[in-house]
Amino acid sequence: MAIAEQISLINKQLNDSTARLIVVTKTRSIEELQETYAAGAIEFGENRVQEMVEKQAVLPEDILWHQIGHLQTNKVKYIAPFVHLIHSVDSLNLLKEINKQGAKNNRVIHCLLQIFIATEESKFGLDFKEAEALLADASFAEMKHIRIVGLMGMASFTADEDQIRREFKSLADFFQQLKNNKTGVSTGLVEWTELSMGMSGDYLIAAELGATLVRVGSAIFGPRH
Repeated sequence: MAIAEQISLINKQLNDSTARLIVVTKTRSIEELQETYAAGAIEFGENRVQEMVEKQAVLPEDILWHQIGHLQTNKVKYIAPFVHLIHSVDSLNLLKEINKQGAKNNRVIHCLLQIFIATEESKFGLDFKEAEALLADASFAEMKHIRIVGLMGMASFTADEDQIRREFKSLADFFQQLKNNKTGVSTGLVEWTELSMGMSGDYLIAAELGATLVRVGSAIFGPRH
């Protein structure tokens, strides 16, 4: 099935949910991305900073670039001028660097806190208490060039849908708790609007449980090159 048909199919599947599609374009060619853009998709997700920078330079300016992979502090400066949303903030130090680079580029950079909900130790993220501590940190309240707009999480890589459902529900419940309590909102640096969860194998479960962003690549393009 062509890229445009797959995108159309997924958007129809998401039609009754709050979720919108982020097309994961890592390892994909410029030609594939051009075809994706022609199909009407403008929100692209990349894991690697260098790959995002190279693609952003040659593709249409209205594409919204999402940094979805683990982000090192020394790489923030390369995407700070244009990145739409950073999904993978997993430490106060990283947030400080994003704020610093946001100031240099005279812009407010939107971010999600990445929360660890899976069983694999290889995945990154804050636990619930660490996330609350970050939001309560005095240095956080002084940052003027970032905005936390929600949470991101990755479920375990497993065929057990009940486990995936439990992990996503734990993240959705935590998101709702922060939203209901208006945690951090008084600083002007927080607005609880985005919940990024779900990938090619589990995006329908994520959408069912309240995701606002799903990150889908191989279900659109086929196996990675």
